[in-house]
Order: sequence, then structure tokens, then C-alpha cells
Amino acid sequence: MQQDLLCKQSAFNEFINIGDWWSEHCQDEEYGGFVGQVNFDGSRQVGASKGIVLNTRILWFFSQAAGLTDRADYRQLADRAYHYLLDKFEDKAHGGVVWELDYQGNVLSAKKQTYAQCFAIYALCAYYQLTGASEVLDKAVEYFELVERYCRDNQYGGYIEALDGQWQPLADVRLSDKDQNTPKSMNTHLHVLEAFSALYKVKPEKRFKQALTGVIDIFIERIIDPHSYHQKLFFDMQWNDCSTFYSYGHDIECSWLLWEALEILDEPSHIQQFRPLVINMAKACAERAMGDKGQMCDEFIFASQTKNQTSVWWVQAEALVGLMNAYRLSGDKIFRQLSEQVWDFIQTHHIDHINGEWHWLALEPAEKIAAEYKVGFWKAPYHNGRAMMELCRLLES
Repeated sequence: MQQDLLCKQSAFNEFINIGDWWSEHCQDEEYGGFVGQVNFDGSRQVGASKGIVLNTRILWFFSQAAGLTDRADYRQLADRAYHYLLDKFEDKAHGGVVWELDYQGNVLSAKKQTYAQCFAIYALCAYYQLTGASEVLDKAVEYFELVERYCRDNQYGGYIEALDGQWQPLADVRLSDKDQNTPKSMNTHLHVLEAFSALYKVKPEKRFKQALTGVIDIFIERIIDPHSYHQKLFFDMQWNDCSTFYSYGHDIECSWLLWEALEILDEPSHIQQFRPLVINMAKACAERAMGDKGQMCDEFIFASQTKNQTSVWWVQAEALVGLMNAYRLSGDKIFRQLSEQVWDFIQTHHIDHINGEWHWLALEPAEKIAAEYKVGFWKAPYHNGRAMMELCRLLES
């Protein structure tokens, strides 16, 4: 492997590749906004529904991309995503954003997933950084207040998973089919952390600082296991652990997002106290999560005591950043070596050098890889695009 395989220029070039591919493939010129699904080969899936997670992540990415490059086409896509979000996804009657639209922009599911409200806050903060428009920041604050009013658990702490369209209790609160139907989860709190970090960064008021501090404390006190440095994933209302596996991808993602939150919070006592924890989370992944081909594995199953060797695109993207961030914090070269190893794996197995973008899966039969979409409900330019931007920043520092 080359000494400097992972460099700022290689990360920036791939960032542009990702941005240009999405610019070319994802706009819906017939019904507005962005198409709901683009298949493996670049063809559009006719009639695919449009999810809020995809659309807020598109808004976040092109807001960041336009700010970084000053490209007019990226700015146009950020504008397009913002207006479609408010025109179609916003619930004008009850506030917040709905979960899913049909391909024409009609509401299919109005449920209020806390995860989705927080992605809207996160994306709006990025768009505000790009535009400086006060109404954009006001909308982010409005969504924050809805999350605090309806989704915060004032008795046991933290945030519940979901409510119905009118902010009333919901029987099935799962984020996706693979999740357990528990009222609290690590994953939702991870993106509450992300959203509140972004909001406090652009509007450093006391109430946002308190909210961000509260979420950081939840991770320290409830979610991160102080012995293994992995995260517990699913909880009942009283924070009893209901997990059946570890998610290595979320562990490494949390390590750097938690550090980012601590830097934004800018409390020296917190930074000093929790810096070793962040490094130890990355170290746990470096020691236990790496696969046979140089990839970071997806998860570790408790029942079978095995780790899944299948490679998922977002896990590798987060591994790049988390490992490089741990190198920056610790100076331990093993973290950089492993980050370069993952980058080599991504270039060999995940980047589609024929059709563009990244394959959802690697180390699987070709027909299974081809069955997964390039654009869809859960695949946006967020994980891989963000990873390239973060790597540019880390490598420059």
C-alpha cells in the first residue's frame, strides 16, 4: 500500500464525483424535488415513494457542497431541496415533517419519527450556513421546539422514537424493519446529538447548549458501555438494555460525532474528561470490528457470537472518518493505517467505476449487489459525501 494512499486530493476528487453523480441522476423534473429511487445501473424506479430521510440528507449535502465549492449548480440543488422540504414534507396542520410521500408528492405516512425531525434540523442548519436567511434558522428552531415538546421524555430522560401525525402515541415506533420496536434507541439519539450540535453551532443560546449537554450525558451515562466501549442499541422507557447485537458502524460513527459535539460545546472539562472515551470507542472497533478483507464489519451478533463480514457502504464511510479522527486525537498510527486500509477497500469494492456512486453492499454475489439501489429511502450522499468532506478537513489539520 502506498505510504500516503489516503490524501486530501483523493478525498476531494471523490467528493466531487459523488456530488456530480447526484446532480445528474436524482432530480425529478416531472413532479418536483428528487426521485425516490435510482437503481444499481442508474435507471430510475418508476413510482418509487419519496422519504424524508433521503430528502433532508440531500438538502444537507448540497448545502455543505455549495458552501465548500461555491458551485452554482450545487447551490441550485440545495435551494431545490429546501423548497421541496417546506412545500411537500412539512406538516402545515400539526408541525414538523412527515415521513413519506408518493412519487407525486402526496402524503403516504404522516408519522413523526424523532430521527426525521432531527435530520430536518440538521439540514436546515446547513442551509442557513449557506444562505444566512433568518427564516431558515427560525424553521430549525421551530422543529427543535416540537421535538422538545413532544419527543423528550421528561421522566426518564432522552427522546422517544416516534409519534403519529398528530404527535400522539404510536404502537409501532420502529425506524425500519430491521429495528426492534422499543421506545428508545441509540440511533435516534445519535442524530439528536448531530442536530443539536449543528443548531448550537449556528445559534449558541443557553437552551440549545443545555439540550446538547443533555444528549451528550445520555450517551455517557446510558448508551456507551464503559467496559466494552460499544454502544447499547435498544431500550425500554426506563433505559433497560434490549439489544441483541453491536453495530460497529454506529460505534465508529458515534466516536467522531461525539467528539464533534464536545468541540462545539467547547467546555474544557468535558473535552478533557471524554477524550479518552472517544479514543477507546475507536480502539474497540480497530481491535474487534475489522474484517478479513480490510473492511470494517457491520455488526456482532450476541446469539451466535459472530461478526457479519458483509460490507455496507455507510459503515466504511464512517470508519474512514472515525479512525482518522482517532489518529488526530491520539497520534497512534494504527488508526491512520486502518483508515487507509478501509479507503483501499472502498476503492476496490464499493466505488462503482462503471455506473458511478457507491455500491450498497460488497463481498456478496454480483446479483445481490446489483439488487440494491444507488438512491433510495435509506441511501443519500450523506455518509459517503460527508466522509469525503470530513477527511479533507482532518487531513488538512
